Amino acid sequence: MSQIGFYHDMTRCIGCKACQMACKDKNNLDIGIIYRHAQSFETGTYPTPAPYCYSFNCNHCATPDCFAACKYGAITKMDDGTVIIDQDTCTGCQDCVTACPYSIPQYNAATNKVGKCDGCYYIRQVGEDVACASTCPQRALHFGELSDLQAQFGKNATLVNAFPALGMNTETGPSVLVKLKDAANNTNYSPSIF
Repeated sequence: MSQIGFYHDMTRCIGCKACQMACKDKNNLDIGIIYRHAQSFETGTYPTPAPYCYSFNCNHCATPDCFAACKYGAITKMDDGTVIIDQDTCTGCQDCVTACPYSIPQYNAATNKVGKCDGCYYIRQVGEDVACASTCPQRALHFGELSDLQAQFGKNATLVNAFPALGMNTETGPSVLVKLKDAANNTNYSPSIF
């Protein structure tokens, strides 16, 4: 089975949130519901703070806890590794929300359903690009076959799929490769607005 995933280059990301807005627009999400989060973090102290940005969404894990937790069969892992929630089958029980170690699935009280990033699966089936990655003005975000991303971006850089702000859980096999800024290895970090 193939496995799709995301590559994020923290050394290029400026935290502009273009990816977050593209995802929100593509999914027609209400206020308060976000499937891709572009977050800024800060470590260090004045006068030498160390900021970094990370854009995260569903990791489309190799062994997703959300999939295992859904007793109604609403979550499917597609042949390419994309993890999708079927809105017609979802009961809104939120078992997947509780099970996800990354707190990614979002409950929508207006629809009584849970949603999350679907890797733009359905628009990819008709030849379109993933909304978030294709919108990034810094080209810090890429989508594709995980092995291809590793080959393309891992030649001269160490790529990780766990770090303090994302979480150090790798048991689910998160399908994300990240080129870290040094500051992102610091366990003493806080979200920031800048």
